[in-house]
Amino acid sequence: MGLTLNGQALEYLYAKYNRRKFVHPDPLEFLYAYPDPLDREIVGLIASCLAYGRVRQILNSVSWVLERLPNPSRDIRTASRDSLMRTFADFRHRFTTGEDLVNLLLGMQSTLRRHESLRNCFEHYRRKDDETILPALSSFVDELSLACESRCNSLLPSPQKGSACKRLHLFLRWMARKDAVDPGGWDNVPISKLIVPLDTHMHRISRMLRLTERAQPDIRTAIEITGAFRAIAPADPVRYDFALTRLGIRSDGDLKGFLEQCAA
Repeated sequence: MGLTLNGQALEYLYAKYNRRKFVHPDPLEFLYAYPDPLDREIVGLIASCLAYGRVRQILNSVSWVLERLPNPSRDIRTASRDSLMRTFADFRHRFTTGEDLVNLLLGMQSTLRRHESLRNCFEHYRRKDDETILPALSSFVDELSLACESRCNSLLPSPQKGSACKRLHLFLRWMARKDAVDPGGWDNVPISKLIVPLDTHMHRISRMLRLTERAQPDIRTAIEITGAFRAIAPADPVRYDFALTRLGIRSDGDLKGFLEQCAA
């Protein structure tokens, strides 16, 4: 069966699934409780960095961390390394230890003290003539990693090393876009330059749609798939990310029906 991207089918899928009632269980839901963008960006980075493994474990881990950071931005700015180590000594999320988490928080602390917000840090490195957000993201990761002497690499992969950086692109989608699902907060980041967060569901569907033939879900594959979506929605190439991944996650997702709609 020949397949191609079908804008009408994608819009139907967006209208059906891009609703807040379909967010749970997804770590994105934690961001809705934080109206202040300074808190939301902290929560978003923590939630996205821990978004690997079983979804129930992800939600439990993020919830455990946030219970100990009732005022995320203020708490991180004022905490000492010793106090953070005491608070998160017992934390464990798969292969992420309490020390790994503390190193991430200290990286955020250093960045906040220098730039006032994570958004300002990202904007500091973003250039208008960059084709995508990748150069700014690489520098953003470098700065966050600097304070922890690269000891939080497992939570902050760099696109310079070939990783698809799915969790970081997920974070940028949450913060840069604003619709019924994505809460926004980083209004200056052009959503036209975002990269698709490439997880196993998106990679599988993209291969079915012939958006890529690459078997390795790396940054080159993510860029290739994003280019295909940009041809349909040049102003917002990650517009359909949430809805498409519901097809691979939800039991009522009709992937076969969607592929039939896209049949050439």
